[in-house]
Amino acid sequence: MINLASVTLENVTKKFGQVTAVDNVSLEVKDGELVVLVGPSGCGKSTLIRMIAGLETPDEGNIYLDDLLVNDLPPKDRNVAMVFQDYALYPHMTVFENMAFALENFGYDEREIRKRVKEAAHLLGIENLLDRKPAQLSGGQRQRVALGRAIVREPKVFLWDEPLSNIDAKLRVEMRAELRKLQRRLKVTTIHVTHDQVEAMTMADRVAVMKDGRIRQFDSPEKVYSKPADEFVASFIGSPPMNFFNCVLTRKRGKLVIEAEEFVLDVPRELKDILKGLVGKELRFGIRPEDICFSTKKGGIKAKVDVVEPLGAEVLVHLLIGKSPAMMRTDPKSAPKPGEMVLLEFPSEKWHIFDRKTTKAII
Repeated sequence: MINLASVTLENVTKKFGQVTAVDNVSLEVKDGELVVLVGPSGCGKSTLIRMIAGLETPDEGNIYLDDLLVNDLPPKDRNVAMVFQDYALYPHMTVFENMAFALENFGYDEREIRKRVKEAAHLLGIENLLDRKPAQLSGGQRQRVALGRAIVREPKVFLWDEPLSNIDAKLRVEMRAELRKLQRRLKVTTIHVTHDQVEAMTMADRVAVMKDGRIRQFDSPEKVYSKPADEFVASFIGSPPMNFFNCVLTRKRGKLVIEAEEFVLDVPRELKDILKGLVGKELRFGIRPEDICFSTKKGGIKAKVDVVEPLGAEVLVHLLIGKSPAMMRTDPKSAPKPGEMVLLEFPSEKWHIFDRKTTKAII
């Protein structure tokens, strides 16, 4: 099944009364790409794919499937298939009937319907469930049926609206990998909505991080993690989240330094040209928990260990640096004990610095 299409949004806005759900969003999804829209509840991600599906109409802007403007095209004519959070299966129908329903409405003959349903059922490993009804299925099985119902239509675009949110954590991990493999095999352009940043990072070709109806960054998972565009992206992507400290760039004894209430850091040579014009500016210093190291140097940053959380292969250490809480990730062999004083190091190649007023990333 190769049925490629691109999806393009140009300056799309959607309001519900006084609330702007989607605010001037532009986005291009390439043929065969899996793009994940991720962000907190209410950020506009579900409204965005509902507009692509035709279930909502944009107040401003244009939506294209390939080069076709679809703003006024009804959902049935868009050749997209949506998988909903609650699966939306008909309880009185069997699995086969649920999967065949849309094809029957489109007027396909019985032979073609049986062929498509059996192929999709085989692909999803649910051949033995075709005679059952939704109430007889587990959450994971219902999710496969909902996917099967979308697959049989052979759409140009899949729209997945939090399809993993109603299944347990262990199955969710398995289904993430299965969905990714399925999308690669079918090569169908897919837009997947989730509030789970781990899901976004593990599944996407590119991630669009949303907040307050806007896309804050649209990039590869690697770039969103290592080069966040602003403080919100830096705090939302990564678990545990990035540590932040208010700071100012100053000169001390002829040296350029980052001065926070909790520590002072010498700016290394490779960052001086980037930062030298920002002396006196209010900044935010960020460092991820996994990038903090224990130090044996005399000038290490002093911290008190507050809580230690063993997680098997790793340990999360809650710290107090001065009066500010922070968190680091380390291996069990290096784990300190609660109440212990430790020295820390923030490697300069792992620094993140943001403008405190605009929240935009500087490095």
